[in-house]
Amino acid sequence: MGTLWSQERPPEEGQPTEHSRWWARARRLIMAVLLLGLLLGSSVLLFYIFRSCGPPLSLSPTGSCEMPMCLHLLDHYLASGNTRAAPCTDFFSFACGKEKGTSNSFQSLAEENKSRLRRILEAPGSWHLGSGEEKAFQFYNSCMDTSAIETAGAGPLRQVIEELGGWPISGNWTSLDFNRTLRLLMSQYGHFPFFRAYLGPHPTPPHTPVIQIDQPEFDIPLKQEQEQKIYAQIVREYLTYLNQLGTLLGGDPGKVQEHASLSISITSQLFQFLRPLGQQQAQGKLFQIVTIDKLQEMAPAIDWLSCLQATFTPMSLSPSQTVIVHDLDYLKNMSQLMEKQLLSHRDFLQSHMIFGLVGTLSPALDSKFQEAHTILNSKMGSFYKAGLIPAHPRWMKCVEDTGDFFEPTLAALFVHEAFSPSTQSAAMDLFTAIKDALITRLRRIPWMDEETRKKAQDRVTQLQVKMGGPEWAMDPALARQEYSDVHLGPSFLQSFLSGIRSRQARIIQSSLRPFPHQSDSSGPWGVNAYYSITDHMVVFPAGLLQPPFFHPAYPRAVNFGAAGSIMARELLHIFDQLLLPGGCPACDTHALKEALLCLEHHYAAFPLYSVTSFNSSLTVLENAADLGGLAIALQAYNKMLLWHRGETTLPKLGLTPQQLFFRSYAQVMCRNLSTQDSQDTHSPPTLRVNGPLSNIPAFARHFYCPRGALLNPSKRCQLW
Repeated sequence: MGTLWSQERPPEEGQPTEHSRWWARARRLIMAVLLLGLLLGSSVLLFYIFRSCGPPLSLSPTGSCEMPMCLHLLDHYLASGNTRAAPCTDFFSFACGKEKGTSNSFQSLAEENKSRLRRILEAPGSWHLGSGEEKAFQFYNSCMDTSAIETAGAGPLRQVIEELGGWPISGNWTSLDFNRTLRLLMSQYGHFPFFRAYLGPHPTPPHTPVIQIDQPEFDIPLKQEQEQKIYAQIVREYLTYLNQLGTLLGGDPGKVQEHASLSISITSQLFQFLRPLGQQQAQGKLFQIVTIDKLQEMAPAIDWLSCLQATFTPMSLSPSQTVIVHDLDYLKNMSQLMEKQLLSHRDFLQSHMIFGLVGTLSPALDSKFQEAHTILNSKMGSFYKAGLIPAHPRWMKCVEDTGDFFEPTLAALFVHEAFSPSTQSAAMDLFTAIKDALITRLRRIPWMDEETRKKAQDRVTQLQVKMGGPEWAMDPALARQEYSDVHLGPSFLQSFLSGIRSRQARIIQSSLRPFPHQSDSSGPWGVNAYYSITDHMVVFPAGLLQPPFFHPAYPRAVNFGAAGSIMARELLHIFDQLLLPGGCPACDTHALKEALLCLEHHYAAFPLYSVTSFNSSLTVLENAADLGGLAIALQAYNKMLLWHRGETTLPKLGLTPQQLFFRSYAQVMCRNLSTQDSQDTHSPPTLRVNGPLSNIPAFARHFYCPRGALLNPSKRCQLW
């Protein structure tokens, strides 16, 4: 082979052989294939480069969420907003200003949760026989059995009054000891006619539960500053109502009128003793810690030890036991009034307590009592622009009472129904993103010193979170506990009173545990998130993490803008103390004061529209939380966009994902302007929308707001 190869001669130049021509064609083909592959590879690379630099894919029609829950959310947004409003001037009207008035997003969600509870309670044969479930379902059914309640009439209530010693207006009255009657009302009927007593966290660490004595809640809606004409109208309507109650219980009309008038006089005098919350704050007297024997000395008309011991059994109380008093001056004046009434009008004092009890129990009575209370609410609402909450249908009240008295059972059933493990996982992922964004943001807050910054980050890291419902609510066995202390019948009123006593006992037993937990005020179906100082825990109930605020299938812009901003706002309440005067001595107090002053001026630049009772001095902390909550949620959302491509939006709404984020934030705040209360610690809803949005440069950029527009001011505040 070597000889043969050595003997072969090279071809002459310009005279290619057949073999060389074949190799030339092959080389050209290979080069063409390589060139085509290079061009295709470059095109793919350029596509990904330009996709990263250009607008997100979600802006194309294929990026729309077409799932049923998204379409339902779209309908909700279209129904609540007013696209004719200019977003750069008044985003609240743009998001919430539908023509027929603004609905309350939280109230609507709360009602939807109650409808879900109703479906659970009315599902046929869905409980376990002999269990707590069965007792809860039976209570609900007896509450809905209005024919049986009508048949019983006022008889069950008369029996209760007899147990209290009777009623002077009916003629059958045993002049019992005043404190004995008060003790029975507090411990057996959950009625507090002259003050409120309840268990709440101690204001100082470790925040263990302690008895709190607070101002009473009046059935008559008097206000601190009220026109004389309106006051006279309110008194007249309330007198009519009390006369109806007395007549329904067989009282002589003349005697009823006299006792009703004296009852209103007592209420009016007690009301004059109250001090507004703002005044208590200014005087630094939000609470005082006193012993029971000291309280007895200062307000001697009440047998404090006896009344509190009966109410909070099985707690063991002594004269040296400390309690928290929220308005000691009120209690002193109340005691003096009681002593005066006991000397001259003991029977009128008994009537006053009975009138109040009948009003409290009216939901458990027949339709005549309920109608009288409904008419009173309607009349009282007409005196104020804000009005009162309209009367609820019977089923809603029955759901509320069943939830109050059988919370463990309904908590388990509701969480199982409304908060699946996948929903909980998605909600926890959202919370983690919000918490991480806050920790990052704490690094660059200008008024914090380094030590405070480190402590603040540690506080966030150590925070506990309760998402959806208590852990025990996930245990089906607890849904079937026995409730041996709840006795149903023979009348619905007796079942109702048994539920009151069982609930009170459950609260006290919980506080006596080695590690007491703060019970949710409305169960997992509630819609209020909160930060618990006692447990250093944020709570986000399952009832809140529902459409239209949250759903795993929603565009992320919706979840971050709505639920995410709520989460961030509650996290910021951890640092409320730092914002109060003297709350952070090591911080740059000058910079902090400047930031808070900027915030005050920032909010003052917006019109209040129809809101007249706004008290800006009470809203500083909530304004700060609103402002920071939006900024932190946006920061978390932007970080998410860097890691997760392919964001979606809602069809037919005409909003980019970033615009949808701000729209979803505003949707949370939708509420009727006329419902603002003068003692509300939140700003009016228009300010809660327009104030924070105008402080975010990204909002003006994404909605193309011209410089100097109301929501694109030249100066913004740097608090968080």
